[in-house]
Amino acid sequence: MSDLSVSVAERPELQALWHRRSFLELDARARAFCVLDEGTGSEYCGPFDRIESPWLEPQGLVPQADDGVVVVKGLLAGEPCVVIGVEGAFQGGSIGEVSGAKATCALQLAARDARAGRPISAVLLLETGGVRLQEGTLGLNAVAEILSALLELRSMRPVIGVAAGPLGSYGGMSIVAGLCTRMVLTREGRLGFNGAQVIESEAGVAEFDSSDRALIWSVNGGAQRYATGLADALVLDDVPAVRRAVITAVAAGVPEHHRSEELGVLAARLSAGDGGQARFSLTGLGIPPAPGPGQGPLAASHPGAAQQRGAQS
Repeated sequence: MSDLSVSVAERPELQALWHRRSFLELDARARAFCVLDEGTGSEYCGPFDRIESPWLEPQGLVPQADDGVVVVKGLLAGEPCVVIGVEGAFQGGSIGEVSGAKATCALQLAARDARAGRPISAVLLLETGGVRLQEGTLGLNAVAEILSALLELRSMRPVIGVAAGPLGSYGGMSIVAGLCTRMVLTREGRLGFNGAQVIESEAGVAEFDSSDRALIWSVNGGAQRYATGLADALVLDDVPAVRRAVITAVAAGVPEHHRSEELGVLAARLSAGDGGQARFSLTGLGIPPAPGPGQGPLAASHPGAAQQRGAQS
């Protein structure tokens, strides 16, 4: 047996990495179906319905027949659930009039069912740079409508966000992530409002070097967001691990107060001991390793939870 085989056999975390099925390497459609119970998913407004943006072709851009958003309804751990997946490979996962309308209608219909006594949760698979600039105010309005529908549903049923890939969730869609009942991230995932290249172009390389990947992930990466309490689960890039985290997040139900409502906690986090200047460093944050398969992804004892409890007391 080789030294590598012995090393892998002796370390469970390496075994999990060795045998994993990558979630972020799947496209949005495959992600949506693999989150749900096998054989229960049905796609709505799919590519064969050819509901595409009318605004791209006149600008010399090739539209996509589903406009980059996948809506799949099925069962999650035996309970009704709708999964909305954003395809990061199409126009950077940007949200336009049509893709935004698909996501909004899915959330609104889930809220209607919940009010009628047919509870259904929602999962948002976010791989998006935000508003589609080619559609201007139509894209801005689309994101605003998603936010409105999300707020309506989350008061009745959990709305879980997942940002698994390096594209992450940025721009207006980062606000969507911030309003989710709970967020699940991988170490490869990112979450932020302005991207590194946007900051560099506006404020210069001295403010933020967009070529420094270590800097980017130390500010917006999944591990940092989890450590500071802006995400509820940090999981391995593995289909079963992501699915378990989503099931756990949904099972936790609707909280008494959502993270976005804890204004005192957020204000304390910005101003505590540093004059309002946020310090971002992976070393000194006490970032725990990503939970392995079978371990609880919503551990209340993670560093971010401790910070929230301290700020509230």
